[in-house]
Amino acid sequence: MKIDMDEVECITETSVTIRGTRRRTTVPKAIVEKLSIKDKDRLRWILFKDGSILISKV
Repeated sequence: MKIDMDEVECITETSVTIRGTRRRTTVPKAIVEKLSIKDKDRLRWILFKDGSILISKV
Protein backbone atom coordinates (compact mmCIF):
# COMPACT_ATOMS: atom_id res chain seq x y z
CA MET A 1 0.00 0.00 0.00
CA LYS A 2 1.47 3.33 -1.03
CA ILE A 3 1.02 6.20 1.40
CA ASP A 4 0.93 9.84 0.31
CA MET A 5 2.71 11.52 3.23
CA ASP A 6 0.98 14.82 2.41
CA GLU A 7 -2.25 13.12 3.51
CA VAL A 8 -0.83 11.81 6.81
CA GLU A 9 -1.75 13.67 9.99
CA CYS A 10 -0.36 11.30 12.62
CA ILE A 11 2.00 8.33 12.83
CA THR A 12 2.28 6.55 16.16
CA GLU A 13 2.72 3.09 17.64
CA THR A 14 1.04 1.23 20.48
CA SER A 15 1.43 -2.23 21.98
CA VAL A 16 -0.99 -5.12 22.24
CA THR A 17 -1.72 -6.90 25.53
CA ILE A 18 -2.89 -10.53 25.32
CA ARG A 19 -4.03 -12.33 28.47
CA GLY A 20 -5.80 -15.59 27.83
CA THR A 21 -8.67 -14.85 25.46
CA ARG A 22 -8.56 -11.08 26.09
CA ARG A 23 -6.78 -8.88 23.56
CA ARG A 24 -6.31 -5.15 24.14
CA THR A 25 -4.60 -2.26 22.45
CA THR A 26 -4.45 1.44 23.26
CA VAL A 27 -5.83 4.00 20.83
CA PRO A 28 -3.37 6.90 20.72
CA LYS A 29 -4.55 10.17 22.28
CA ALA A 30 -4.15 12.15 19.04
CA ILE A 31 -6.47 9.73 17.22
CA VAL A 32 -9.04 9.66 20.06
CA GLU A 33 -9.17 13.44 20.03
CA LYS A 34 -9.29 13.83 16.21
CA LEU A 35 -12.09 11.27 15.82
CA SER A 36 -13.88 12.28 19.05
CA ILE A 37 -13.84 8.65 20.22
CA LYS A 38 -15.77 8.11 23.43
CA ASP A 39 -16.46 5.19 25.76
CA LYS A 40 -18.53 2.47 24.04
CA ASP A 41 -17.78 3.78 20.53
CA ARG A 42 -17.01 1.05 18.01
CA LEU A 43 -14.03 0.66 15.70
CA ARG A 44 -14.03 -1.31 12.46
CA TRP A 45 -10.85 -3.25 11.59
CA ILE A 46 -10.27 -4.28 7.95
CA LEU A 47 -7.34 -6.59 7.20
CA PHE A 48 -6.13 -6.65 3.59
CA LYS A 49 -4.44 -9.61 1.95
CA ASP A 50 -1.14 -7.69 1.83
CA GLY A 51 -1.15 -7.46 5.65
CA SER A 52 -2.13 -3.80 5.89
CA ILE A 53 -4.96 -2.75 8.21
CA LEU A 54 -7.54 0.01 7.98
CA ILE A 55 -9.17 1.05 11.26
CA SER A 56 -12.11 3.44 11.26
CA LYS A 57 -14.69 4.72 13.72
CA VAL A 58 -18.10 3.18 13.03
